[in-house]
Amino acid sequence: MTGTIINVIAILIGGSVGLLFGSRIPERFKLTIIAGMGLFTVAMGLQMFTKSENQLIVLGAMILGTIFGEWLGIEDRLQALGLTLEKRFSNDEESGAGSRFVRGFMVSSLLFCIGPMAILGSIQDGLTGDYNLLAVKSTLDGFASVAFASTLGIGVMFSSIIILIYQGGVSLLAGALSSIISDPMMIEMTATGGVILVGLGISNLLEIKKIRVGNFLPALAVAPLIVWVLEKF
Repeated sequence: MTGTIINVIAILIGGSVGLLFGSRIPERFKLTIIAGMGLFTVAMGLQMFTKSENQLIVLGAMILGTIFGEWLGIEDRLQALGLTLEKRFSNDEESGAGSRFVRGFMVSSLLFCIGPMAILGSIQDGLTGDYNLLAVKSTLDGFASVAFASTLGIGVMFSSIIILIYQGGVSLLAGALSSIISDPMMIEMTATGGVILVGLGISNLLEIKKIRVGNFLPALAVAPLIVWVLEKF
């Protein structure tokens, strides 16, 4: 849990800096920074996907995971949580599912949770107590929080709640999962996360097309299950 706590603190500090000094940054700079983050996110997602040893596993995980995600309404639940937090803590004139607060909360929550560092770092922290990987991730997330908060507002800081629940939960369960998760499972789970990152970059950062990215998240759990089935049968 040490690495997760460091990650949460980094996001809060970065978000605070972005809120305090964001008004001094010209709007065109902010938009360009967000666009740059979007391009980087897409590139990172593509790199993660190319590491897959069987792209059909990723495709199957995305299809089954999305069906499950739509059934659970994960995207709507995340937006509802963002709206609840917005009503309590934001004074923005703009409100609703497309508001700056909710967009900041959604973008940062998904971006900070998805990726090999979040998964591998949390497992490593939980199994061995080594939080070096999460420390590196915390540095990256901290700088990203400055850029996001300066443009998307205080919603970015509330993503730390999701980070605490997600990464903390993975770390706590890592011991029990250590005998179950194999290297092939981790590879395909990471590749699936890459596809989701591409969707996040296209939808929420570059705003090319609206995609219900949150409903893809169950695919991260489906991918290793498919690998397990193939290994057994």
